[in-house]
Amino acid sequence: MTERLVVIGGDAAGMSAASQARRLKAPQELEIVAFERGTFTSFSACGIPYWVGGEVSERDDLIARTPDEHRERAIDVRMRTEVVEIDPARRRVRSRDLAAGAQAAETWTEYDKLVIATGARPVRPPLPGIDAPGVHGVQTLDDGQALLDMLERTRGRRAVVVGAGYIGVEMAEALLNRGYEVTVVNRGEQPMSTLDPDMGRLVGDAMTGMGITMVNDAEVTKVLTGEDGRVRAVATEAAEYPADVVVLGLGVRPETELARAAGLPLGEHGGLLTDLSMRVRGPVADGAIWAGGDCVEVLDLVSGRERHIALGTHANKHGQVIGSNVGGGYATFPGVVGTAVSKVCDLEIARTGLREKDARAAGLRYVTATIESTSRAGYYPGAGLMTVKMLAERRTGRLLGVQIVGREGAAKRVDVAAVALTAGMTVERMTALDLGYAPPFSPVWDPVLVAARKATAAVREAGA
Repeated sequence: MTERLVVIGGDAAGMSAASQARRLKAPQELEIVAFERGTFTSFSACGIPYWVGGEVSERDDLIARTPDEHRERAIDVRMRTEVVEIDPARRRVRSRDLAAGAQAAETWTEYDKLVIATGARPVRPPLPGIDAPGVHGVQTLDDGQALLDMLERTRGRRAVVVGAGYIGVEMAEALLNRGYEVTVVNRGEQPMSTLDPDMGRLVGDAMTGMGITMVNDAEVTKVLTGEDGRVRAVATEAAEYPADVVVLGLGVRPETELARAAGLPLGEHGGLLTDLSMRVRGPVADGAIWAGGDCVEVLDLVSGRERHIALGTHANKHGQVIGSNVGGGYATFPGVVGTAVSKVCDLEIARTGLREKDARAAGLRYVTATIESTSRAGYYPGAGLMTVKMLAERRTGRLLGVQIVGREGAAKRVDVAAVALTAGMTVERMTALDLGYAPPFSPVWDPVLVAARKATAAVREAGA
């Protein structure tokens, strides 16, 4: 008897799950139906800022697999079709053909197994003028295309980016590359709230040095429009900032309204809760529903708490795990340590593990160590400066987190720390790591090891 797998969401997690399940089971064993409300499948949302900024020349370069390519692999992809209800009791979903308009008939599709991969939705606060022409989010390829089309039509060269997280700083770079005067309005003390404030300050200072106007500790209260209805400025309580284009970079939240309405369990951050196999917990799911990608919460291996982290790397891994389990194999997703890298122009930004406020929230006593070093031997041409901050548990010396801000060669050094965190290493143990060395690649003591040495001393000095 042929089973049916239904997938809600046609991007990283959903289509990775569908593809992996297809590798394990033939069409006569498993029918796969995937619903996607957009116009693209399997695309890289992370690449959109680089496409907008001109570093990636073609939109299609961001597409890993088209709907037709999925169909060639016996996956029934139904584009521009939105699932509007999940009925776990009867194991079915109700969908609507968006291309047919408001009068389109709604259809029920039964499933034996269901994958929820609805992703996340951008934060778009209900402010006056927020929907005016010229205000853009950048979540999908359609969003990116709309922004590029608008940039080509706009005569003015003033841009305001609202928010200074990953998307905010990446879009600031993209607009700077397009020749715009860029202002970033950020409600935080410093940009990059994923870093501690002292490290975020380094990012803010560097962005100011690039010609970007940074406005911190400021919250947007309204978007002002001109007589033509288009955006003309962004207002805070203290000032107005002229704008010919506004880009929103306020982060995302899990897209879980369908799951909530179906009675499926959600966590503290609004994401679906799953077990290690990515199967949705609880009796309502009845063992037949899996979830992955930006709509789920995952276990933080350092703090032991659930977190919501929207990253394509996790989404693809979730999909592989789900597809393996749905297809009759076995796989688990044990959790994350919270590793992320980004850049703005030539400044590289990286973090993994806990920030100071995360450690305090988890009830951990900790010490910190911050060092400055270079990416290569100081005498070798092109050596770039970097700052490394390390957190360690006070009594045990267990590594808790690392943040790095610097020039070329800085960001990917965080991978060493990510491995050490996953392995539960102490900072003292890290000092003995046998890392590669040659003057073109590193000083004799790699910056991560220098930070580990200083953290080890801080642990000893702090005592119990």
